[in-house]
Amino acid sequence: MGQLNTTVAAVTQRIVERSRGLRADYLAQVRQDRQDRPSRGKLSCGNLAHGFAACGAADKDSLKLMQSANIGIVTAYNDMLSAHQPYAAYPDLIKQALREMGCTAQVAGGVPAMCDGVTQGQAGMELSLLSRDLIAQCTAVALSHQMFDGVLALGICDKIVPGLLMGVLGFGYLPVLFVPAGPMPSGLPNKEKQRIRQLYAEGKVGRDELLQAEADSYHSPGTCTFYGTANSNQVVLEAMGLQLPSSSFVNPDSPLRARLTRETSHQVGRITALGSDYRPVGEIVDERAMVNATVALLATGGSTNHTMHLVAIARAAGIIMNWTDLADLSSVVPLLAKVYPNGQADVNHFHAAGGTAVLFRQLLAGGLMYGDARTAWGKNFADFTQEAHMDMAGDGVQWRDSPLASLDKSVLASLDAPFADEGGLRLLQGNLGRSVMKVSAVGAEHWVVEAPAVVLDDQDQLAGLFESGQLHRDCVVVVRFQGPQALGMPELHKLTPFLSSLQDQGFQVALVTDGRMSGASGKVPAAIHLVPEAMTGGLLAKLRDGDLLRVDAAAGELQFLGDLHELHGRAAAPRPNAGQRGCGRELFRVNRLATSTAEQGASFLYGDA
Repeated sequence: MGQLNTTVAAVTQRIVERSRGLRADYLAQVRQDRQDRPSRGKLSCGNLAHGFAACGAADKDSLKLMQSANIGIVTAYNDMLSAHQPYAAYPDLIKQALREMGCTAQVAGGVPAMCDGVTQGQAGMELSLLSRDLIAQCTAVALSHQMFDGVLALGICDKIVPGLLMGVLGFGYLPVLFVPAGPMPSGLPNKEKQRIRQLYAEGKVGRDELLQAEADSYHSPGTCTFYGTANSNQVVLEAMGLQLPSSSFVNPDSPLRARLTRETSHQVGRITALGSDYRPVGEIVDERAMVNATVALLATGGSTNHTMHLVAIARAAGIIMNWTDLADLSSVVPLLAKVYPNGQADVNHFHAAGGTAVLFRQLLAGGLMYGDARTAWGKNFADFTQEAHMDMAGDGVQWRDSPLASLDKSVLASLDAPFADEGGLRLLQGNLGRSVMKVSAVGAEHWVVEAPAVVLDDQDQLAGLFESGQLHRDCVVVVRFQGPQALGMPELHKLTPFLSSLQDQGFQVALVTDGRMSGASGKVPAAIHLVPEAMTGGLLAKLRDGDLLRVDAAAGELQFLGDLHELHGRAAAPRPNAGQRGCGRELFRVNRLATSTAEQGASFLYGDA
């Protein structure tokens, strides 16, 4: 491991100092909860009988002895999500693996799991980000029976992993491991999929061709293979030491996949408080773990959704992070991965090139990660440079050191020849507020756009303007009233094909919004997550068509270039669609109103962050 980078050390210390009181309170609560929890031996006979009534005889006998671990499974299984469909068989596999150790497991509960790919551009997308905190609450309900000595969390996709992690951190005295299911095999090349989408937006191919391209891309059980939020989640979990090393991107039908699930089950049984290697999740997720997760995300050009998720996860562990922390880390963390939308490879290619183990080896050598950070497996994070392979002599997993360097440097680079000198996350700030931009997929010639505004209150308005030719010019498209308190912050990917087409035609275009674009943020410069949002008094609500705006990723600026005094004096535009009814949206009104800003994690659980 190399000497720790001075910026990484300084940012970490800044987070420690800022969080000192809150983190101390959190750890004190973790200790108190462990002391106060009703162990199974202290439960009344009626409580305990209810808790194991559905178990088989052998498991009942084990639970009655009180001396072996009982592991709670919290699952996000449903068979509509390709990423989560494989989880159907996991509880039985986990239970059998734990019986081999003399332990037991029970499905503690399920959490909702929605797919942004299905709801994209639809009313249901407005529930997506809000579902993260609901998942955290459902996780807490599942674990509230206090029958468990550890937790296995079954979740992969966008809001599900952050929600599960926030939930288990509310039970910080329990050891926790996440259990991935892996990505689907590679389908239609990403470049071809992108080409068909853009041709459809231009009216040059029909719906049949578009649907076939999409079906050829998303074609089987497993996670989508592009590097969006779901796969960013997997890298983040490994970087935090909460998932077995190199386990994220093993395909669902691989024999190694089942063995890794078995090994994960054994490991959580080893690290409960009943043994001598107790590793509670609330202690593992500390400031070093959060910095490691951020560095891994930046080095791979990961999802911009994590500019909110990392903040919210940290807050659940009593740690306060902000976008300045993320931007400062991005300035010293090189971009080492080119995975779509930052390149044409997918996560299967990334894994074959060496994957997370080689990535972490590079970052540790450069002093950009904490090798001494605590983890739920291995001695510490330095051991996460190992990779799993089949034990041909038995039915388990063997571990070996990863290659010293990437096996495909077009996908996974080295520190001495990175794809870019920085991680690609920029903080943009100015008289309109603070926002973030992912520039790792944006050509440097598009980093600065100064053009008149085209102001929209609904993303669906863009298609008509594009088709009528009104957008065929340099412009900054402003899409407002999309923030957490307005609409729950839906993703705005319906905009991407139109804006990409304009850029390809030679126009300078950019997007400014209080909504989000997520891990599929692409080649068009997009200042997203703008705070304050239009709904809560942000100047975005006062912009008009034709206002001159400057979006400058090079200088980190987002500016209204007109008379600022005159802008402040304008009346704010009325919020559209104030009813927010249909598709269950009315049920989440109280959640939206209680949600914090995007920079505070867009959380209705931690609005005081």
